[in-house]
Amino acid sequence: MKPSRPLYERDHELDAAAKALDALCGGQASGGLLVFSGEAGIGKTALLGEIRAMAADRCTVWSARGGETVTSVPFHVVRQLLQPALDRFPADETRALFGDWFEIAAPALGLADPVGPQLDPQGVRDGLDYLVSRLASRLSHRPLLLIVDDAHWADGESLAWLAGFTARLSELPVLVVQAHRPQEFADRDADWAIDRGAGSAGVAGHPALIRVALRALTPEATAELVRAGLGDHADDPFCREVWAVTGGNPYEAVELVAKAQDRELAPVEESAGLLRELGASARGSGLVARLERLGTNANRFAWAAAVLGTEISQELAATLAGMSSAEAADCTARLRDARIVSGFDPLEFVHPLIASAVYRSIPPATRTAMHGRAAWAITQAGLGAAAASRHLLEVHPDDDQELVAQLRDAARQHLAVGAPEAARRCLERALDEPPRPRDRAALLYELGCATLLSSPATTVQHLRAALDTPGLDGALRIDATFRLASALSHNNQLKDAALSLAAEASRTAPGPGLMRLQAAHFLWEGMQATEDDGPSRSARLARNADHLKGRDNAERALLTLRAFDAMLRGENAQQVVDFCERALDDGRPARGLGWTDSEWGFELPAMVGITYAFTDQLDRAEALFGEAVRAFEISGWSGAHLAFAHTLLGLVHRRRGRLAEAEGFLREGLRLADRAGSGLPVHWDATCLLVDTLLARGRTAEARQVADRYDFGPPYPSAMVLPDAPCVRGRLLLAEGRTEEAVAELESAGAALEPRGRFNGVWAPWAGDLARALADTDPVRGAQLATRARVHAERFGTDTAIGEALRCLALFAPEEEAVHLLSESVRHLEISSSAYEHALARFEYGVAKRSPREIARARKLATACGAEGLATRAQQACASIRSAE
Repeated sequence: MKPSRPLYERDHELDAAAKALDALCGGQASGGLLVFSGEAGIGKTALLGEIRAMAADRCTVWSARGGETVTSVPFHVVRQLLQPALDRFPADETRALFGDWFEIAAPALGLADPVGPQLDPQGVRDGLDYLVSRLASRLSHRPLLLIVDDAHWADGESLAWLAGFTARLSELPVLVVQAHRPQEFADRDADWAIDRGAGSAGVAGHPALIRVALRALTPEATAELVRAGLGDHADDPFCREVWAVTGGNPYEAVELVAKAQDRELAPVEESAGLLRELGASARGSGLVARLERLGTNANRFAWAAAVLGTEISQELAATLAGMSSAEAADCTARLRDARIVSGFDPLEFVHPLIASAVYRSIPPATRTAMHGRAAWAITQAGLGAAAASRHLLEVHPDDDQELVAQLRDAARQHLAVGAPEAARRCLERALDEPPRPRDRAALLYELGCATLLSSPATTVQHLRAALDTPGLDGALRIDATFRLASALSHNNQLKDAALSLAAEASRTAPGPGLMRLQAAHFLWEGMQATEDDGPSRSARLARNADHLKGRDNAERALLTLRAFDAMLRGENAQQVVDFCERALDDGRPARGLGWTDSEWGFELPAMVGITYAFTDQLDRAEALFGEAVRAFEISGWSGAHLAFAHTLLGLVHRRRGRLAEAEGFLREGLRLADRAGSGLPVHWDATCLLVDTLLARGRTAEARQVADRYDFGPPYPSAMVLPDAPCVRGRLLLAEGRTEEAVAELESAGAALEPRGRFNGVWAPWAGDLARALADTDPVRGAQLATRARVHAERFGTDTAIGEALRCLALFAPEEEAVHLLSESVRHLEISSSAYEHALARFEYGVAKRSPREIARARKLATACGAEGLATRAQQACASIRSAE
């Protein structure tokens, strides 16, 4: 394909683009990511223009461009990409395009008012993914090409979306072509790198990620460029000097040739000495001097345009420059003739190098004043504090309390559209103003809330500062302490979380606030993996909660904690379930205690559901966890919260014995968790449950792969893992035949759990597994462990716990008694919801009785559960018995 305009020495780049477009537009419509990098003026924009022309008749093309002065504007690049496409649809169709994501993603694009105080950024990104998919299918049946120029200046929110979106490109008929300057891009946050998520290989051998670095032109190509502009009579020394002056930079070479034309300079060796002076006028101080020669008005108007940055309105630029519309039109014409700006309304600078040079030439005091006037003009136009905030950020601190208020308002608006980083910048700038002493603590609190979903460590820092600053009183102080404890817990500092709550509770007067602090204190004390005096804490919790009826949320919170603690301790399951029922309102979380309510947090409804799951109330648990998924999706909480909800559904299916379904939910939980970060609490929970599920399926090697990938093993986190992590690791070691290591791990688990009075053998099956591990080497101790496990199981009283304990005890009983114990185990497990454990017990019962019929029934159960390993063992046992007969 012939280029639509000359591009010198770009055959390699155009060939890469042509191959990517062929893969995109071919039969398999393979998407991918094509990244061009190069210094300023190297020809990236011209190359992207050529790619756009190549794709025009084959693809739907959307494009956007970052800008040096708008990097702080959230979703600026995303809006450029999507708004032209959305403008084709009437309002009702636009809303339909978003589906259920409208209230989550539309505010980020300025198409709807926010519906809540804070959106999860990951939810917004997921909503944008959905919208792009719908738009691409609605606009045409052609594949989609997204072009992003000057990505080093794209706003962080857009880069974060692109980073996640490009990870899916091998699945979509979408090609992303991105250009950036390498040094500036490297200076940006690594988490925002657009190409970080792209796969290494796509469909039919097409690379999903191609990087191409643009090089400067050679002297030969520069000579071609000169002669194309000045004529074939341009001699070699002249052309060589153009190359030397510009270093082969295409933009500077084109500008130098244009200036030589303007000066009617003969392109011969005698004129070559004048080229350096001409070249200097194309950049830096030379460009500024050339601008000044256009006159004071033109210079001032160019300054105003540079402050506005992109999509420059003539009217707004005239307001900033303090001139009439007629004067602005005259200035625009002069700047256009001088190749400094292009377009009409809106205007844009001919090249980012020019925009940068003009912006940096503005005297600092003048630049600051112009940003202040720009913020005022935007506010007066009714565009809101968020739109004005990029200018407010540039104003020098001056004890301006109105500016503090504007920045706080802008931060609230940024949070409401899912842009916490933009909110953080506004609040940090407001602190520099500075605010009045009485407002400082509240501002620090707001800063902590802004980072709550994105950075627990930063949240801890700000909330501690808020609590240490005079002025944070009453309900706000209690809420700050509660949020601080939550952030500490998510930062793996549970002990610090409990201590901070205890300290605040000690100076809080009786009332709802104190009960909230006490409940949170019980929560984070009990969630610690190790504890100095667990029975004492459990006793205090029982005294505080057992008599409560659940009349308000503070009482319901304490009842939830009591139920969860009693379940871990293996107290009577009927009593545990009664605590859960008192903690709920007609079987559902009460208003204010829901999955997305911020006052108490999602931990409380999760604890109710987990308690139900381990007391054989799986229907109730599944209903709660299904509600969690819906609530998080509706609210756009697509990060760790949604990952945890999928993990909890995986738990229910694991307990039911639906092992394939459990594996699916748990892998999805890990996938979602991976997007949110690494080493999160949900990673531990999902990994622990997935390892346990894969072991139940008989896939020991896969379980080991998952364990190794997520570093599942000591040192364990400070928070307890769902279920008990050392117990599951011990089970993995046993399955691998590493019996000595398994014994040590399980003994360590028991040593940690028994002093805390945690005897629930379904949550933490260390005793049963340890007994089995010792069956050959120390059967006496194994029998003792199995006997004690039965006592605890009967105290707890669920059919699952009793059936599992009897199955273990049968291992140490004489043959006839063992058959009876296994028969009882089958009876209990058959009426429980634990189908996999039922299959195990029936298999062992069938083997003990040497009954092919019972073993066949066990095999059928195992197959239905997805326990391929057990099904194979059952088939082999049947064959062995029949061959012996």
